[in-house]
Order: sequence, then structure tokens, then C-alpha cells
Amino acid sequence: MLALQGAFALHLQAIERLAAAGLSVEGVPVKTADELAECDALIMPGGESTTMSMLLDSQELFAPLKAAIINGLPVFGTCAGMILLSSEILDGRSDQNCFGALDMKVRRNAYGAQVESFETPLDVAGLDEPFHAVFIRAPGVEALGAGVEVVSEHQGQPVLCRSGSVMACSFHPELTDDDRLHRLFLETIVGV
Repeated sequence: MLALQGAFALHLQAIERLAAAGLSVEGVPVKTADELAECDALIMPGGESTTMSMLLDSQELFAPLKAAIINGLPVFGTCAGMILLSSEILDGRSDQNCFGALDMKVRRNAYGAQVESFETPLDVAGLDEPFHAVFIRAPGVEALGAGVEVVSEHQGQPVLCRSGSVMACSFHPELTDDDRLHRLFLETIVGV
């Protein structure tokens, strides 16, 4: 769990619930390159993408994480994590970095300001029942490359995508008690 900023503690709780339910996983916070080197997979939480980008640089974690992603580290990014995993950030700061792990253009705060946050049920490929999604200053996917699979949409716009060992969503699955997206990532991407 990338633990520099954002809602990482809630993601850790989701992983703990899945471990208690019998999934062979352990959630650990990651703040250094040495801790990253011990991980079999990583969740990049929601939070503030420009702050996360600066912290990744100041903690000297950006380059090791980019190398790990290139070498196939399974990663699940939520909200700000999706922004950082994209190939292009629209409306980002000029010094904001992204990993280019998913071939897509993402616009920060595409769904509006904090007061325009909303919750909605989403149909998700691989899940039998809709997932209750929480959108807070959520990014929007404006363009997708050929290798990116759309797993869920909201009003015709991609909000959950994956490609190879990377999965990302515009919303905050950690803000619910529904751990099915974490399980989907661990079972289909990580292979746990």
C-alpha cells in the first residue's frame, strides 16, 4: 500500500478483511524503495495527485516504482492513483509526473469540485451485483489506448480500466465496506 498521502489506511483495512476471509494476502504500508522491493503488488490510493507526485519525488520513490511497474508489478490505483498511472494528465501541474502504466489521458477533477461529489451503483465486469461507487473530485478518462480494457462505465465514460498488471478506477472503493474490487484486483491481476 503506497502510504505517502491519501486514504491508504482504509485500503489496508480492506486487505485485512480479505485476509480474515481467507485470502492469502497481507497489507503493509510502503514509504521507501526498500519497502517497495518487498511487495508482490501495490495499491495507490486516492488523495491529492500533485502532492503524491511531489512526495514520490522527494522520497526518491518515483524511479523505483516506475521501474517496478515496467517490470510487471501489479498495481491498483484509485482516484489520484488512476491519475498517476495514466500516460497523460490533463489540467495537472507542469511538474507533475505520471507513470504511463495505462495508455490513457485523464483529466483531474473531471466530475467537479468537492461539493459535487456523488455516489452511484456501477455495473462491473466480473461482479454479479452492482458496486456502490463513491466519486469525490474524481478524474475522468478522456482517451484510451488500444490495449486498455474498460471494466466499468458511468454515463458512457470509463471509470474502471485495466491493462496487463495494472488496474485503476476514478472512484474510491475503500470508502465502502464492499471489498469486491480489491478482491477482483488480487484474484485477476495478482493471481492470489
